[in-house]
Order: sequence, then C-alpha cells, then structure tokens
Amino acid sequence: MGSGIAMITAANGYRVTVVDVNEGALVRARHQVEKDLRRTAQHVSKGNEQTVKEFYSAAVERLSYSANLKEVVAKTDLVIEAIVEILAQKQTLFKTLDQCAPPHAILASNTSSLSIADIGSGAGPQRQDRIGGLHFFNPVPMMKLVEVVRTDKTSDATHAALIAFGTSLRKTCITCRDTPGFVVNRLLFPVISEALGMVERGDATARDIDVAMKLGLGHPMGPFELMDIVGLDTVQSIQQERHGRNPSDTTAKPSAILEEMVRSNKLGVKTGEGFYNYK
Repeated sequence: MGSGIAMITAANGYRVTVVDVNEGALVRARHQVEKDLRRTAQHVSKGNEQTVKEFYSAAVERLSYSANLKEVVAKTDLVIEAIVEILAQKQTLFKTLDQCAPPHAILASNTSSLSIADIGSGAGPQRQDRIGGLHFFNPVPMMKLVEVVRTDKTSDATHAALIAFGTSLRKTCITCRDTPGFVVNRLLFPVISEALGMVERGDATARDIDVAMKLGLGHPMGPFELMDIVGLDTVQSIQQERHGRNPSDTTAKPSAILEEMVRSNKLGVKTGEGFYNYK
C-alpha cells in the first residue's frame, strides 16, 4: 500500500520520500514503485517512447527513500502512515511524527479499520485538528476511490486539504465520519463473514461464491478473491479488532478457516497461496 501511494503521489507532481526502518523493505519498495511507474508511464504516454522516458524520469527524480524518519518528517507537509494494522504501533508512530513534524504538517493514516481518533491520540493535543484519514484501496494505482475520514477534532481546513490532495491524485474522494470500517469495509465485512460461514458449513465452495457475486450481483471480484489480494492476515486482524471492540458484532466473529490458513502462512497473493493458488 505504501509503495502504491508513493508512486501515484510522485506521478502527479509531488516530491515524496518513502520511509521504512527496514532497509530490505526500502529496496523492495523502490523496485515496486519503479515497476509501477513504468507501467503508468506507458499508459499515460499511449505508446510514445519519448513521453514515456520524460514522464518516468521526472517522477523518479521526485522520489527518495530513507530510513531516517525524524529527518524526513521534519521537512514535510503531509505524512501518510501505512504500517501494520496494530493500534499500539500506530499510536507510537504518531507520537514520534507529532514531535518531529512542522506545526503545519498534516498527519494522515491509511488504516482500513482502526479509529483515526485512537491512532491520533498518540499525538499531542495541539496536533489533533491536523489529523485525518486517507484510506486508499488496493491496488492503489488502479482503484479510483479514497475515503477521507475526519474525527470530531479534524478542522475544516485539514479536511479540505485532504480532499484537495486526494483529488489531485485523480482519485474520487468521499467523506466519512470516524466510524468502524468507514464506508466500504463497514459494508464489506458482513459479506465476508457470511461467505466464510457458508464455506465452513459446506453450503458452497469459495469459487462458486465468487462466481455468484460476480455474475449475480455484478461485483468485479468475489469476496475470496478480494481477501487473497488484501491478505488473509490483514482480514483476520481487522476481524479481531472489530470483535474486540464489539464482541456482539456477528459480522466480525472469528473464522476457523481463516485462522487455519493464516497459521499455515496461506495469506493470499503475497505468499502465493490463499483461497486460490498463485504459484
């Protein structure tokens, strides 16, 4: 997700620094960003090789990579956090970001399920009006939607700036209050929960459910194909967080089949096998 966000941001004229404490992750991110940029350049140029070179070279020049979080954040206008979906880690990061970022800087999270206010509580009270959510969808270069999430403390100016930023990336932005799952995942997780239950009960196979959702409801992909793309460990983390927040929420009850697949490291596309085999 972070690589995709960095790529489209650089492709649309912004200077971007990708930050990760792991040098290996930075190498992988650079490879992915440059790969996606080449593909985007081909699309934008419509086959004109000179335009491809110019677009790609200009975008790459706007990109940099660093493991020095504090140094980078001290010179930024906007931080988009896209780390693992663990609240405590995000809160710790936001505390550091708040301490290092200029007073005017906006801190945004790409979380798909956690409360923006809870994440932002790691920052000090003077920063709360400049905290919001920018929830992109995977794969970032292809998906047109961005959910712009505002807490009760997000200022109108911050919200407007986040909307303007998302729009400048050629995305369609919608606004959502800081509610569990925002809009898309709030609607999606009842479907995922029921689909997993159907497979566990033997009502239908994952493949047949996916076909039904595509041909019967016009969805571009079924819930199991989508879970494989998102990552089954991420889906499980979201379920656990939602269930912990509200144990009576039947749409977030733990799934035995999901737990077994995560234990077996069958996490979807990223490991080569999930509900489908990608090897």
